[in-house]
Amino acid sequence: MPMRGRSRSGSGPPAEPPRADEPAAAAPPEQRIARVTLDEHTVLRRNPDVEHERAVALFDLVEENRFALVDGPAGPYHLHLAIADSRLRILVRDAQDQPLVEILLPLLAFRRIVRDYFMICESYYAAIRRSTPSQIEAIDMGRRGLHDEGSRLLRERLADRATIDHATARRLFTLVCVLHIRG
Repeated sequence: MPMRGRSRSGSGPPAEPPRADEPAAAAPPEQRIARVTLDEHTVLRRNPDVEHERAVALFDLVEENRFALVDGPAGPYHLHLAIADSRLRILVRDAQDQPLVEILLPLLAFRRIVRDYFMICESYYAAIRRSTPSQIEAIDMGRRGLHDEGSRLLRERLADRATIDHATARRLFTLVCVLHIRG
């Protein structure tokens, strides 16, 4: 699942610039995610491309993010992401690892986007090996569009519980996709 960030020696798309409508300035500590973990029972590690994207998303998310609970305690926050009973489970903890809130989002709304995103990522990886730069660029534009669609949906679904910026939503959506990969 290619995404914005550090790509391996030219094998991925170039990093995307920050959106003009959102400043790239660092968030204050009370509006930041300090640590993210994934449910290791859900995550499979088979594909090196997926593992790379998972590692990049986790690193970039902790390095640069904006996250704050709506009407909740200030951060920094620790997030644990899992999929259980067809829901995305986001356990939000404080800096001392004490539970603050559990956010459950039904995954049904994400099913089509995630499925389409997986398909276009497979096409993208295949294109890198055998297609022209213009063909790769066309596939990558479609991939980024689906990634943005998934990110917007995630922001909408979280809006009454947490405030996140576009870049944070994109990285979280990448991790949601990683959690969907099963044997």
